[in-house]
Amino acid sequence: MAAGRDSSDPRNTLANVLEQETATTLKVLKAYPSDQAELRPHERAKTARELAWMFAIEQQLGVLAVQDKLDLSQPRPKPPDSFDEVVRAFENGREAILRTLREGPDNLLDGTVRFFTGPKQMGDIPKPQFLWFLLHDQIHHRGQFSVYLRMAGGKVPSIYGPTSDEPWF
Repeated sequence: MAAGRDSSDPRNTLANVLEQETATTLKVLKAYPSDQAELRPHERAKTARELAWMFAIEQQLGVLAVQDKLDLSQPRPKPPDSFDEVVRAFENGREAILRTLREGPDNLLDGTVRFFTGPKQMGDIPKPQFLWFLLHDQIHHRGQFSVYLRMAGGKVPSIYGPTSDEPWF
């Protein structure tokens, strides 16, 4: 965090929420049995490995966006072959986005990002709104991933409250 940034700063709020939510996502990823990485619950669904890779890629998109380096004409990197490598990539991406938000210049979130605003539609999105979008998308797909986790025979950790595998009382 840049010197002088107080706890009520919207950028600090974003970093704090991102830190908390990505920690929860990491907990869910680490609970997943890596030998079930190719689980595909439906023919149109991603495999567990591909879905987990999306979490890592979105963090990279966030870093590139705030650094004005996001280029959607470039192909997205393919997921690593091993689920453990995907989890490591997520951990590294988590550290990178948090470091970028906390240590970047004061004008880091100024400007916009060209990104999808609907089916086959592009538009300019303010950088803070884009980062919140990425985080909300991760939270949404984390719920999806928790279903994969249950189907794979893993234990679903607490996300926003107790689970049958991690009761609170």
